[in-house]
Amino acid sequence: MITDLKSPYRIVSDETLAKLRAREDDVFFRKTKKSKEAFEKAHENLLNGVPMPWMGDWGTDHPIFLAKAKGNKLVDIDGNEYIDFCLGDTGAMFGHSPDATVAAIREQADKGITAMMPTLDSLEIGKEMGKRFGLPFWQVAMTATEANRYVIRNCRALTGRPKILSMNESYHGSLDETLPHIGPDGTLTLRSDYDMNPGLPKDQLSSIVEFNDFDALERALEKRDCAAILLEPVMTNCGMVLPAPGYLDKVRELCTRTETYMVVDETHTFSEGYGGYTRAHGLQPDFVTIGKSIAGGVPIAAYGFTQEVADKINATYGQKGLSDPMGIGGTLSANAFAIAAMKAQLTKVATEEAFEKMFAGLDRLANGLEEVLKKHDVQWSITRSGARCELQFMPVLPQNGTEAKNHFDWQLMYYTHVYLSNRGIIITPFHNMMLVPPCATNEDIDRLIKGWDDCLAELVA
Repeated sequence: MITDLKSPYRIVSDETLAKLRAREDDVFFRKTKKSKEAFEKAHENLLNGVPMPWMGDWGTDHPIFLAKAKGNKLVDIDGNEYIDFCLGDTGAMFGHSPDATVAAIREQADKGITAMMPTLDSLEIGKEMGKRFGLPFWQVAMTATEANRYVIRNCRALTGRPKILSMNESYHGSLDETLPHIGPDGTLTLRSDYDMNPGLPKDQLSSIVEFNDFDALERALEKRDCAAILLEPVMTNCGMVLPAPGYLDKVRELCTRTETYMVVDETHTFSEGYGGYTRAHGLQPDFVTIGKSIAGGVPIAAYGFTQEVADKINATYGQKGLSDPMGIGGTLSANAFAIAAMKAQLTKVATEEAFEKMFAGLDRLANGLEEVLKKHDVQWSITRSGARCELQFMPVLPQNGTEAKNHFDWQLMYYTHVYLSNRGIIITPFHNMMLVPPCATNEDIDRLIKGWDDCLAELVA
């Protein structure tokens, strides 16, 4: 199974790791008895004991059941408090329940939640998103998955092309088009003996290449059967992978030459700053999609596009502004409640000052982690991206998804996560990503550094 994969740079024997894991599991069981009981009870009506599959993907016998979250602190139903560096996998990027966003939520809840009518707040978020990302026109969806789906539908309609190109080991939500992976035999699966995403019509919908492999991208797009390339400017689902110098500029040039739309998914890379990676690095995409953190955790997403795209949409569909023939939107999309939360989050929480605090905190964390690796002579590395960093089980930073996944070590990863959890620290469960919110103190950051320091000291002993 995939969880049996080991990094070539594992620093501990299987026997020692098993003993350490048994010890930490015992601590975890004693600290989270009520969560264990709730999990067992949940199996009566919830598939595998959770309302959504990823909630069970923490590498522990049972998930921690949440009682409350505020700022960068979590409290579980057993009363244990944690410093949170996962933050809902960036959904609460600026801290849980920011005061300004909560106030807007309370006010709007009393005035109405949804009526399938626009509100004046929607004018404000349109202007705000345009200012941040440099694209003049915006639409709102419920999730980033939906935003990507609607953009894909537009791109297919405007080009007449069937396929969507994405990067191997990337993630853009639960889209059929972007879930396949490249196997060692060249087929679109993870491995020839294990299909991570069964049930997908892969060849008909998808074209997959490795991130940073411009030659492979050029070969794929020159076929001119791809309506769009959908990519994160920094891959964030498989151990963070940074773009090679000049790569994204060449992607833009190639998209223009092959009349392929360039779609930048900023859902995670919003951590790069006020206008995400797009603004910070001067990208010029045709579309931007974003979700998760833009309303403080209230489900909402958005996608923006150029004047040229807007004109073509209106010319293609015949009725100005009407996209109903494409089935875009939903009854609850852009509801008044979510729009109010998004306005407050963007204008009062996700400010330039907040990002400056996040960047300073990230520098403190990443510098501290690099010192810990040096101290213990561990040949791992740290990838930095805005307010996030990733501890990679390899001495040099990965260049593509396959290289990153080949150095995953799930058992070691799950051990380090439960070790940190037992000491009151939460990081992203699916890999070693750590996000620093503006409300994190130096003491919080230093506690995370010490957690890794103590953990590595035992592993290398």
